[in-house]
Amino acid sequence: MLSFLVATLLGFPLSQPDRRGVLRLAGAALASSPAVRSASAAPTPGPITTLSTGEAFPLASFGLQIYDDATAEKLTRVALDEGYRNFFASVLAGNQRGFAKAVAASSVPRSDLFICGSVVSNRADTFSRAYELTKRGCQQNVEAFAVGGIKTLDMIMLDYPALTCDAIRGQWSAFEEMKAAGLVRTLAVSNFSPSQLDCILGVKGATPPLVNQLPYSVSYNDPTAVAANAKRGVLVQAWSPLAAGRLPPSARQACAEVGEKYGKSAQQVALRWIVQSGAAFTTQTKKREHFKEDLELFDFELSADEMKALGKLRIDPQSF
Repeated sequence: MLSFLVATLLGFPLSQPDRRGVLRLAGAALASSPAVRSASAAPTPGPITTLSTGEAFPLASFGLQIYDDATAEKLTRVALDEGYRNFFASVLAGNQRGFAKAVAASSVPRSDLFICGSVVSNRADTFSRAYELTKRGCQQNVEAFAVGGIKTLDMIMLDYPALTCDAIRGQWSAFEEMKAAGLVRTLAVSNFSPSQLDCILGVKGATPPLVNQLPYSVSYNDPTAVAANAKRGVLVQAWSPLAAGRLPPSARQACAEVGEKYGKSAQQVALRWIVQSGAAFTTQTKKREHFKEDLELFDFELSADEMKALGKLRIDPQSF
């Protein structure tokens, strides 16, 4: 697999599923790794880290969260051309079929892609209702991705936690069945607090979630989130890592000033801060130049002082 080759060149081990690996690999190891550039004629995928079970996971993801089917198909082709290999196709947007068609039409081998689907069943307040809704969502994913010949997902994600701990376990029971059936390799969550993660992890023999998508940006983040998740073997994947393209003026200016030193944009500095904090990210755009730019942030390293200064731009943690 091409992704394994990239990982080898970057010095990322593809095993050693220790619980501290997420922070160590995505932060310190990445910061000291050789440069990965996407400016060559043949786009080079961004680097990968390993999840706590040893699964290879590209750090940069294209999140298809707001596009209709036709737009998703078009933009997925662009993202593939520019080197993206990690994709989050959310059921909320109803565009998984368009995404799957783009994958089917691409010359990129399926084995080089990391494809994540999603299920929404968060309004359930009982185990049985959450299980029922999640199982239905799993089947909808299977049917949608099959349009592009995608028979097995690399990951399935709960978009939101259900209303009670018991209901969360109902959601997870349906996910466990999907995994046991060979329809998905790994399981993940989104917008889960540490205590909600523990609803899953407290069940003996449960398959652990490997990724938790959270709102995480230089201007809006819980400073304890990465460490709290890593302690549980979970990698934080930032959604809205650029504040939906609307970084506050103070954050944008601070990132731009740092970027001048490296010849990088404010947005690239903001994304680099996320990666060096120990997280991954999923972005969305309609412009080819932005797809390209978002992968060109692995050839420089922010200093400790710059990381600290940018970290002070966050909203007061008491607001979480």
